[in-house]
Amino acid sequence: MEIGEVRVAEDADFRKLQTMCDDHSDWKLEINKQSTTVWTKTNDVSNFKMVKVRTIFDDIDASTLYDVLHDPLYRKTWDQTMLEGYEICVINPFNDIGYYAIRCPPPVRNRDFVTQRSWLDTGAELYIFNHSVNHEKCPPRKGFIRGISYFTGYMIRKLDNDRCQLTYISQSDPKGKLPSWAVNKLTHMLAPKVVSRIYKACKKYKDWKSKNNPHFKPWLNAEQMMSNLPRLDPAAIKPINAGISQESLDEEEDINEEDIRMEDF
Repeated sequence: MEIGEVRVAEDADFRKLQTMCDDHSDWKLEINKQSTTVWTKTNDVSNFKMVKVRTIFDDIDASTLYDVLHDPLYRKTWDQTMLEGYEICVINPFNDIGYYAIRCPPPVRNRDFVTQRSWLDTGAELYIFNHSVNHEKCPPRKGFIRGISYFTGYMIRKLDNDRCQLTYISQSDPKGKLPSWAVNKLTHMLAPKVVSRIYKACKKYKDWKSKNNPHFKPWLNAEQMMSNLPRLDPAAIKPINAGISQESLDEEEDINEEDIRMEDF
């Protein structure tokens, strides 16, 4: 899918994600430590590199990981960068549009994203991916810079004995005045930290979910998905850059190397 495009994801879209996850041609190996590997790749659409992360969880089953990556209420308990997140509307039981805002340490301004999310469970593998769209109910907000997700996806592969493999891939642009060197450096350095947070979240999920609306999993139950959200109004979808002013795109100041510290993320 192209950014700004809203439609039901097709088999070809999920095959594209699978190919991107499994084909390491032209990717540069950045980190290979324990069970986590990180690659980066230059691309034609922006100066920000694509990043790919692969890890194996030896004591996490694929369905738990899938639930953790989907569950917006639980995400608020473990994702320390998350400021706000919610679904705007539903396209069909396997595609929705949502809003997500993240905290960034000063002098970096907070970012937010509006994306269409699509998902699929094939049995052996489970997929989630998103790309940026523009919905009239979520115009750019003061104090936030509207980022762009060209393509961000997860592929979970079931292994033996309740083990699973997670591959995460992202091609995005935070916009604003962030220098590309800073984003590229942080992206691949932060990847192992994010993997660790996801792992810890998975270990606590079943207990948390048993006490927090345990039967509500709309990403698995079509009836819950379709009854919980308004249907997409095609007229609400606007061109991807509509209404984004220069003021909303500017950082408050230029970012220097000494301004960015790993411990702040």
